Amino acid sequence: MAAREEEAPSPAASAPSPSSVASPAASPAQNGPAKQLERIASIPVVSRGDGSDYLEIRHLRDVLTPRDSPFVSTNNAGAGFVGDMDLVRISIMSYDSVESSGSHRDHGAQTGAVLYDPAKNEAIPLPNFALRSGPRKTIYHNPKDVTAAIVTCGGLCPGLNDVVQNIVYTLDDYGVPEDQIFGIRYGLRGFLDRHAKPVQLSRQTVDGIQLKGGTVLGTSRGNAKIPAIVERLRLWGINQLYVIGGNGGNAAAHAIAKECREQGVVCNVVGVPKSIDNDIQLIDRCFGFDTAVEEAQRSLISARVEARSSGGISVVKLMGRQSGFIAMNASMASGVVDVCLIPEIRFDLEKLCDFVATIMARKDYCVVCVAEGAGQDIMDSSGPKGTDASGNPILQDIGVFLRDVFKKRFKGVDVKYIDPSYMIRSIPTITTDRIYCKVLGQGAVHGAFAGYTDFTVGLVNTHYVFLPTTTIIQFPRTVDPRGRQWNRLKTAINQPDM
Repeated sequence: MAAREEEAPSPAASAPSPSSVASPAASPAQNGPAKQLERIASIPVVSRGDGSDYLEIRHLRDVLTPRDSPFVSTNNAGAGFVGDMDLVRISIMSYDSVESSGSHRDHGAQTGAVLYDPAKNEAIPLPNFALRSGPRKTIYHNPKDVTAAIVTCGGLCPGLNDVVQNIVYTLDDYGVPEDQIFGIRYGLRGFLDRHAKPVQLSRQTVDGIQLKGGTVLGTSRGNAKIPAIVERLRLWGINQLYVIGGNGGNAAAHAIAKECREQGVVCNVVGVPKSIDNDIQLIDRCFGFDTAVEEAQRSLISARVEARSSGGISVVKLMGRQSGFIAMNASMASGVVDVCLIPEIRFDLEKLCDFVATIMARKDYCVVCVAEGAGQDIMDSSGPKGTDASGNPILQDIGVFLRDVFKKRFKGVDVKYIDPSYMIRSIPTITTDRIYCKVLGQGAVHGAFAGYTDFTVGLVNTHYVFLPTTTIIQFPRTVDPRGRQWNRLKTAINQPDM
């Protein structure tokens, strides 16, 4: 494999450095122009010939050979090709004033896009556009020379098998030989564990796996021994690596891409964003999220049956370490929740119990939905007890804690605690996620064949785009306590501030 010293940035008519690119211009507003914020290096920006700024995607085109796509003869089955510099607008909002709901996360009344840092309560400016995903007319790999590997990382999530299947299908469509597509067993440790040898993948071996939960490749957390993994890529001749993972998995993918650059290993490293918590920045939703919400609301409906039948309280704990999207959306969808608690909003235990008491007095039963990361400060002011192998905070069990509190406060009331988390994350996908996974798998392969590396593929404003890995792993996406989504739920269930 050819070695090189450094990856090139995305091709563009002009490419100013991130520090020299101006922040998005503020729109006129009642409260004056928005604050102009300085860009940061981990959010790379480049300009198209017409001056449109977009998120820069690294590429390996300077050491690869361009050629026509194998789909040129049919004009991509009659649909044509994506323009190499087609752009998708990241933000579609133009706020009337800084008082408009949601505008505080966009640092004022303006059209420009931002990345919101919940820990610092700061907005980091983004360019207005991202690069469109899809098949290019010109590709940069001879399909016969491609050796691809696929790895699934982190916890289980509906859709892992769907993505694996469609990466394999699309590689096969490009003409990659079946004996040159490999699945890495049990996450990143599969690169180094002699007892977990890679498996060959083909249309035949992945046929029907979308009907199964989990991942046929197996998964694990951590084990990101990056230099050793890159050495395996070199030894095995792998020049396309697909990493299906969440914030930790994408961080590992970025580290692998960086190490490849430093070691001179020419390998396109592509991420597919997997997070059942839906906490990855910028993208509309992570695959598996719709399925998780659908299954979670079934648990909430069952919890209502239990509570109503005994005149008691049901506590249901759902996934959501730092982001309460599943709890919020499942509560809204089910229509049976009386109290919803999420990590983004602290609550006072006495006020919570008082509110539950008013609900019990009104209708004799109560359903409480709580995200796993909520109330950590109430149980112990010292917070989470370290991190797991993926770098996620190790949480105390808020579900058990609330169950015990309610039992003490409401004497003689039947209090049930339900934790359906492992059942939810291990099921096959529903139709919306299944379709989404297909397009993500296809987009990942299209991006690799276009010569791009160190990026992830996702849905932004209903369009598929390529995003720099460094941008989406800045910090987790969180529910906006002042946003419309949370406000809709609060008003629907008449939940007060607690």
